Amino acid sequence: MRRSILLASALVTTLALSACGGTDDAGEAAEGNTEESAAEDTAADGGALTVWVDETRQAAVEAAAEDFEAETGAEVELVLKPFEDIRADFIAQVPTGEGPDVTVGAHDWLGELITNGVVAPVELGDKAAEFEEVAVQAFTADEQVYGLPYAIENIALIRNTELADSAPATWDDAIAAGKDAGTKFPFLIQSDGENGDPYTYYPFQTSFGAPVFEQNADGSYSPELAMGGENGEAYAQWLADQGEAGNLTIDTTYDIAVEAFANGESPFIVGGPWMLEQFSDLDLAIDPVPAPGDEPAQPFVGVQGFYVSAKSENALLANDFLVNYLSTEEAQTALFEAGGRPPALTAAADAASSDPIVGGFREVGADAVPMPSIPEMGSVWAFWGVTEAGIISGKAEPAEAWNKMISDIEGALDS
Repeated sequence: MRRSILLASALVTTLALSACGGTDDAGEAAEGNTEESAAEDTAADGGALTVWVDETRQAAVEAAAEDFEAETGAEVELVLKPFEDIRADFIAQVPTGEGPDVTVGAHDWLGELITNGVVAPVELGDKAAEFEEVAVQAFTADEQVYGLPYAIENIALIRNTELADSAPATWDDAIAAGKDAGTKFPFLIQSDGENGDPYTYYPFQTSFGAPVFEQNADGSYSPELAMGGENGEAYAQWLADQGEAGNLTIDTTYDIAVEAFANGESPFIVGGPWMLEQFSDLDLAIDPVPAPGDEPAQPFVGVQGFYVSAKSENALLANDFLVNYLSTEEAQTALFEAGGRPPALTAAADAASSDPIVGGFREVGADAVPMPSIPEMGSVWAFWGVTEAGIISGKAEPAEAWNKMISDIEGALDS
């Protein structure tokens, strides 16, 4: 019987956080023994968990749950829900005691979940070192990990190898190669018209040393804007220059960009694995996004994972299920095969990377940065994309528009 190594550790951590006073060394040792015994009893006595999953993840979680039930005597009830409903329902139901013990979710929900008091830390212990570093960073806030990661997704440069036989080292190299290919579009980047697309453009911005927020040592973010000043203005000027040169346009929507690339009308497109099905007739390579600035072009990383409810009456059992059953190579591989995103567990990611397309996205993602999950991110989007679009289209003066955007975001953060 596989016994949870971390179950006792989780209980020690939980009780330590809630303790009101100190004890002497002997008292701590005795208390530790009691806690470990209690943790083992919890696993031995079974128990029950309710887990929310969506259709994509259902079969993989079912397989892990069957092993968990067989080896612990616990019962797992899977509740199937549309993924787009899970966050709102979790926030609404957890405070009433009607929510699940565990739910699937995205890392960028974390700030909202913490603000609403509905999510509890997950005790990964030594297991944390077995995951891709960026995946753990994505679920980290206030130096605590709040989710078990299982999949990583990010954009990269998708290259048609018949039109460009090598990866461009810089933005200028990419534009030159695109023009040499003689295609309709030297380079494809999607935009949502006047709303822009700051998510897709973000790696170009980071290459100028202008990240959206300051990042802490543990990978989490502080609510201090970092995309102002000279670096931000340099990026804004680059947008203006590329728009004037015709290399960037706000009229290339997602559908236009994908169709054009699929038809061989450009050697390059910036995009994610969700596009690949439409490129099945092409010979592809996945490369880092070429940097126009002096620093690496770092896209955002989105991480999928599992959360534990702050109101769960079986939090230790839930932690055991996540850390010892959903973090196995078998489970993470099954989740990868279901969703098509590189696994968060390094061993599973190594195996999946035998496919060069998966390996390419994984390599870019390893050097990328988590999408900020702090609540303050909600104040950024409304100003960010429209400002970029205005600069690219020539309707706005770059430095003036960029600085006004910074002032507008700061005003929204202070309100």
